[in-house]
Amino acid sequence: MIEVRDLHKAFGEVKAVNGVSFEARDGEITGLLGPNGAGKTTTLRMLYSLLPPDSGEIRIDGLSPTTDAMAIKHTLGVVPDSRGLYTRLTARENIAYYGELHGMAKSTIRERIGELIKTLDMDDFIDRRTEGFSQGQRVKVAIARAMVHQPQTVLMDEPSNGLDVMSTRALREYIRSLKNAGHSVVLSTHIMQEVAALCDRIVIIAKGRVAADGTADQLMQRAGKDSLEDAFVQLIGSDEGLLA
Repeated sequence: MIEVRDLHKAFGEVKAVNGVSFEARDGEITGLLGPNGAGKTTTLRMLYSLLPPDSGEIRIDGLSPTTDAMAIKHTLGVVPDSRGLYTRLTARENIAYYGELHGMAKSTIRERIGELIKTLDMDDFIDRRTEGFSQGQRVKVAIARAMVHQPQTVLMDEPSNGLDVMSTRALREYIRSLKNAGHSVVLSTHIMQEVAALCDRIVIIAKGRVAADGTADQLMQRAGKDSLEDAFVQLIGSDEGLLA
């Protein structure tokens, strides 16, 4: 479970995150929905300790990124917006390296990679170097790398960017499987269809603030609209940066 309270982050005069608060519960998919530049990625980067907040409080499974950074790395899996694969390594080596960083035994890493190969359908490319991989293959390796140590909480930043239809469908099925296994999943996106298809709760972020927070039905009711897209536009006052 993630608890965020009054989170702030500025870069010079720009307030990228300005008082963001929300909860992401176990066994649910929480969507951070907003236009490009709304503050979603900055918020996620503070959750996984890449950026320190200027103020506010973060709790991930009861731990603070500020004081418990090393412990959080073991309970948290992260799929960042830049996949960051080591292109001179094979897919298997990329995943194994992250397992080693988490202090896993080599035998456990081998067993876990075998499970992930089957779950993510990676047989065809697991022993190829990742240079030249398709977007779908890159995302699968990034997910496997994030999940090798079996974290309870999973953060995904724009995971379907650049994916074709079939890869997107497979990704959504995997995200649903994480929810069904009791994980807390936080998904950052600007794609309306993705949120509608996956998310139990939606946190709408615009200009660094939470414009609204609730289920899709609650957001539509609050905005007095019959579709989530219309509710989104009503609640943030703009359709800039929105993809249906």
